[in-house]
Amino acid sequence: MSKTLVLRTAGERLALKLPLRTLTTIAGLTLFLAVSAFVSLSLGTRDTSPLAVWQALTGDTELSLIVREIRLPRVLLAMMVGAALGIAGLLLQGLVRNPLASPDVIGITTGASAAAVLLLTLGIAPQGSPLLPAGAIAGAFVVALVILALAWERHMSPGRLILVGVGIAAAMGALITLMLVMSPDTTAMNAYLWLTGSLYAAQWGDVLGLLPWLVVFLPLALGSARHLDVMAMGDDMATGLGSALQRNRLILLLAAVALAGSAVAFAGGLSFLGLVAPHMARNLLRSGSAAIALAAALIGGLILLFADLVGRIGFLPRDLPAGVFVAGIGAPWFVYQLYRLRR
Repeated sequence: MSKTLVLRTAGERLALKLPLRTLTTIAGLTLFLAVSAFVSLSLGTRDTSPLAVWQALTGDTELSLIVREIRLPRVLLAMMVGAALGIAGLLLQGLVRNPLASPDVIGITTGASAAAVLLLTLGIAPQGSPLLPAGAIAGAFVVALVILALAWERHMSPGRLILVGVGIAAAMGALITLMLVMSPDTTAMNAYLWLTGSLYAAQWGDVLGLLPWLVVFLPLALGSARHLDVMAMGDDMATGLGSALQRNRLILLLAAVALAGSAVAFAGGLSFLGLVAPHMARNLLRSGSAAIALAAALIGGLILLFADLVGRIGFLPRDLPAGVFVAGIGAPWFVYQLYRLRR
């Protein structure tokens, strides 16, 4: 029997039962993420000692501009975007009861990308414009509403949701290709770099722009993730246990769309991250969906942080998009998992 930690309030009106393995795993992932972020701050075109990084963070030194204004926003944005996509992928997989679901598979990421590419190709919002993330978030929500409207028939069916989402994703992908082909070369190149997913030239404005979305929707996602455990038993069982099935599905879908759309808006069309991070989290934990969601957020932050680090220092003096390496980090693990399942 696994060991657990029980927390009780005065009068025992509220009690929490937490498996120690879950607590240690979450704590280990958090510590690993913090150490990885500090190491990332030390590496770049000019490598910096950990002591110098600490001094630059806590005081004014000659490296303060590099560490605090160039590297730190990029590291923080990588962790925030990775966390948002990781937990959004887990919510969608549980919502449609399909382990291959993710924000890019059912069209949310593609909708955000299509809106951003439209703004870029029309010249309404050039690269770096604050209108670009706003348009991408709006595109994600519009596509989500279209998917919901087409999939709704007296209630929201997970099967219809993913089928409609795959179809919308294919349509948005075709639209993006058409816009890229018809746009000038320079505009098409900028749009293509954005579609690849990059944290290049991340600024504090990007971090502060994404922060409100995480502050609102991360707690909502973590608090609502527990409903996935009941939904996994089937609609009839969930309804019999008193779950407000349709309301919970709408809340989970709203949280997933908001997290995925805002993440893509500030980091570009990153794919594969929302698919792999939840699977890694489930392998580490045999716990409830709320704990797995938190682990998926931490793992998503780790994957994108290391992908961006490889793109930043692995091919100097070039700075390659992080999206190129996200699949390079996650795909071998995913192939190994498929091989292990077959065995």
